[in-house]
Amino acid sequence: MLSPTFLSESHVRVVGSFEELIATPFRDGVNAMCWPRALDGDFGEVVDKLGLGQGITTLDAETLHALPLSMAGHAAVESMLADHRLLTEHGLEPVLNGINGYVQPEETGPVRTDVCSWHADSATAEVDTWLCTYHGASSESLPNEQAIRRVDVPETRALLLQSYGGVDDEGFREWLNDHYYDLHYALLPNAKPYTFGIGHLWRVATLHDGCAVSPCIHRAPDPVPGQMRLLLIS
Repeated sequence: MLSPTFLSESHVRVVGSFEELIATPFRDGVNAMCWPRALDGDFGEVVDKLGLGQGITTLDAETLHALPLSMAGHAAVESMLADHRLLTEHGLEPVLNGINGYVQPEETGPVRTDVCSWHADSATAEVDTWLCTYHGASSESLPNEQAIRRVDVPETRALLLQSYGGVDDEGFREWLNDHYYDLHYALLPNAKPYTFGIGHLWRVATLHDGCAVSPCIHRAPDPVPGQMRLLLIS
């Protein structure tokens, strides 16, 4: 079920089909769309049979069909593969991932820039981000007005400028962009994040030329030992 907090968000639009999800433009402040679903199948069984190693494992039809599963497990596999085919047929490049924690970068710098940090996605072309969590903790989001870019926090900007070793000029701003620092956010005191939930297919706005709305701020959940995820992302 979708939470009351999610349903009250003015920047989220709920749709009733994939066709509506892919055809509806982002406008009037809406930068996230959701097609809510209750999927058949035992996704937990799929995770158990996969025996995922540390990090992210890309899953394909051959791997999933080779698993010794019950009927409920097979139903879960077919639900994931059906989504993968649906997005592929519409010109997208979806990937199914089994996630058992994330490999953190050796040097994060003054600003955390991994997927578990609040961030917006960016693109050089007019594309959106698509997400569906089938098992485990789901991604989170929040309204843009409840966050501030970390590069706009004076103390953080001063640390970044120190790392840059120059002055706050166009070169510094290009450096921030090159290192993705300007895509990460800090929550404001009144922030109330909500989860994307399980089984729901989301399309969220990215930062690119021509986008009519602000990019959707979101993040992957912090990994918990022993708690694995099944995720579709494009």
